[in-house]
Amino acid sequence: MSDSSQITFDEVKLTKYRELTGDGRPIYPAHYERKHTLAEIRERYTEIGHDPSEEEVCTAGRIYIIRHHGKTVFIDIGDASARIQLYIRKNDVGDEAFEFLKKYLDAGDIIGVTGRVFRTKMGEITVWASAYTLLAKSVCAMPEKFHGLKNTEARYRQRYLDLIMNDETRETFRLRSRTIAELRNFLNSRGFMEFETPTLQPVYGGANARPFITYHNALEQQLFLRIAPELYLKRLVVGGFEKVYEFSKNFRNEDIDTKHNPEFSMVEIYAAYHDYRDMMDLTEEIITDLVVHARGTTTVTFGETEISFARPWRRLTMEDAVKEYGGIDVYATPLDDLARIAEQEKIDKRETAQTHGDYLPLFFDHYCEEKLVQPTFIYDFPVENSPLAKRHRTKPGFTERFELFVYGMELANGFSELNDPIDQKERFEEQDKKRRLGDLEAQMIDYDFINALGYGMPPTGGVGIGMDRLIMMITGNDSIKEVILFPSMRAPVRSDEKKEE
Repeated sequence: MSDSSQITFDEVKLTKYRELTGDGRPIYPAHYERKHTLAEIRERYTEIGHDPSEEEVCTAGRIYIIRHHGKTVFIDIGDASARIQLYIRKNDVGDEAFEFLKKYLDAGDIIGVTGRVFRTKMGEITVWASAYTLLAKSVCAMPEKFHGLKNTEARYRQRYLDLIMNDETRETFRLRSRTIAELRNFLNSRGFMEFETPTLQPVYGGANARPFITYHNALEQQLFLRIAPELYLKRLVVGGFEKVYEFSKNFRNEDIDTKHNPEFSMVEIYAAYHDYRDMMDLTEEIITDLVVHARGTTTVTFGETEISFARPWRRLTMEDAVKEYGGIDVYATPLDDLARIAEQEKIDKRETAQTHGDYLPLFFDHYCEEKLVQPTFIYDFPVENSPLAKRHRTKPGFTERFELFVYGMELANGFSELNDPIDQKERFEEQDKKRRLGDLEAQMIDYDFINALGYGMPPTGGVGIGMDRLIMMITGNDSIKEVILFPSMRAPVRSDEKKEE
């Protein structure tokens, strides 16, 4: 919900806007022929001395600071690439332009400028302006220059202002963009093909999660925002595409915290004639490549901890992890004893556990996750909580599934994909029973997907990598909101509601 109280126009700036538009001045021109970015100017004139350059530059940027000194003005401007100082003299630009600058230009305005480059006595590369043009008048007040925009909630709600004011934020999202581009290059170079699958789905599936529900009026049909693209991508493998991937926005109706956002980004990857061990190798190779590409090293600092992504990474079965970190051999312990331990420890979702395979992941979540700091693959999951993974070839009751954990966060989830249509139907039916009994995260039965498997899907390995959490790790941010441009937020209290309070 939005209301007009969120508009924060500054009255002083509005007065200037009205005066300028009243005079018919073009304060929002449609075009400006910028010839040089600020970074290009800095790079080209890195050796410049005090004497101005022979050639002129033509650049543009947002005003950050204006310093008036009688008949001269120093202005700091910035663009997407860098910041630079302008030196503007009344004698150079003329009386009218100089008085216009003093009266109407403010921090936040965007200007174009032409001039020659020199280095001041203080050593600052500067553009000595011969002319300037107002390109966009800002009518909102910029944050105070020395403190900037520090309020966390304001930064998330007004990300545009956060990007204007904070170099660190811009660098985070530059790294995010470059990392995603590198991942595409990595996969494309290895023969994978990128596809797009539906975001609105008649049957949700591919993960255990509570969906968002909507309604299509023309179809007169309930639809769901996808929780994962998995079942559609595997249809493509059935159809003959052997190496596929998709960058997808997924939506899960879950709590919001430092590791979860209802709308998040993933890449899901499937390769025919691969299994879960192949996909562990691929995941290791992908993430190491991305970390090195972004940071130039296999080591990143997260909080006060150094995380090494140097290969190979540790691999541990879920059973062995619970033995190591919880001191419990789940399958050697009677169910009554497991129930007693779960009650004593107040383990989440203990009320629904009925089998050893139900208890194992609950104990893992409770005892192990937060202790997995360095990259660690946890593999061999129980059948009970892995409805889309192939049954283990040598361990009854288990599936060929893995998850990657770093600093207590799950970063990836992969399987040897279940391709037996009869087994898949039975597992979906078990999930549907749980859903009908009130498990809001259990999966629906996707009959068309079962039918697709009936035509035959080759042995296939798959993995989903959470891009937001991976970017958190690469950039050293401890909150998912820092790496999502526009994170989900509770609606602000309206101005009329505040008055009622």
